Amino acid sequence: MEFRDLKQQYQVLKEEMDQAVLEVMEKGTYIGGEPVSTLEQKLAEYVNTKHCISCANGTDALSLVLQAWEIGSGDAVFVPDFTFFATAEVVAYCGATPVFVDVSKETFNIDVSDLEKAIEEVLEEGELTPRVIIPVDLFGLPADYIEIEKIAEKYKLLVLEDSAQGFGGSFNGKKACSFGDAAITSFFPAKPLGCYGDGGAVFTDDDQLAEIINSLKVHGKGSYKYDNVRIGVNSRLDTIQAAILLVKFKAFKEYELDAVNKVAELYRELLNEHFATPQIPENFYSSYAQFTLILDSEKQRNELQEYLKSKNIPSMIYYPIPLSEQKAFDYLGEAKRKTPVTKELCKRVLSLPMHPYLTKDEVKTIADILTEGKTKNVY
Repeated sequence: MEFRDLKQQYQVLKEEMDQAVLEVMEKGTYIGGEPVSTLEQKLAEYVNTKHCISCANGTDALSLVLQAWEIGSGDAVFVPDFTFFATAEVVAYCGATPVFVDVSKETFNIDVSDLEKAIEEVLEEGELTPRVIIPVDLFGLPADYIEIEKIAEKYKLLVLEDSAQGFGGSFNGKKACSFGDAAITSFFPAKPLGCYGDGGAVFTDDDQLAEIINSLKVHGKGSYKYDNVRIGVNSRLDTIQAAILLVKFKAFKEYELDAVNKVAELYRELLNEHFATPQIPENFYSSYAQFTLILDSEKQRNELQEYLKSKNIPSMIYYPIPLSEQKAFDYLGEAKRKTPVTKELCKRVLSLPMHPYLTKDEVKTIADILTEGKTKNVY
């Protein structure tokens, strides 16, 4: 059994996928070209933003926006403590200071009450200037952007939606990647919409921001690539990856997103009696990058993972260490805030196999093994 079955997905899409890649090879345009511009147009239309700017990966997408906004030394950027390292890494990389905010135990997303508390603390200390909030749509579920955007407006902050895991999700009918002043996603293979390598994109309605990012991602180009008007980077989506994504995006819209939600519904139906499973608040829709249980303790979580391994069921821990406790952020010292919910989640979460090609029988097998092990006190 696969944790995320990209092999099965390829077999289903093989004919279209092979043809798409061969067409790129035959035309010989490996950087840029029609597949890239077509993908950007289709993704922007789906998300309902004016601009989609593809780039080399999701981390670069975050960095490009922060660079375009001229975020740097002396600036505070507010990030959830429970997420992948890149969200805070890009803040430090541009010279700004990440301020860690706790998350909600129910959704795993940024806790809006703790967010406002963190902003007030930074203002009271007076050493940093609050500039940006980076909410994360963790495990496929959009953050609470109604409350986040109220806070951003109150304190005059920019919002950068990190939807690396959230493409396809929605809140009040509005698609992930369309919130805030800008948004990003990742096309890493295991993401809801993934390519066969690295890739990412920025989404925005801001014409000037889009123009700057299009320049930054190609060495700060001006009217053409040998006219360099600013210091930039080299961060482009390869044409082969764009061709692959066009095939996968069609499947994603037509049935994969619906299929993964049906898998989640079946998991909950079979597991709710014995386990704390992810619950989706009213008016939210998840793209289920992960399906994550909360266990009673770190000991139980670790024992369960070993038990599943003995039954050939893969599982993953997202994430075992809070961002604020990563060695790379030791330099922040006492500036790091207390995030008790994050610390508990890092000890107690376990993610199960989750993808659109997971069959009912496979889900039932996983649920039966989980339930049987618990009733027999195996873990």
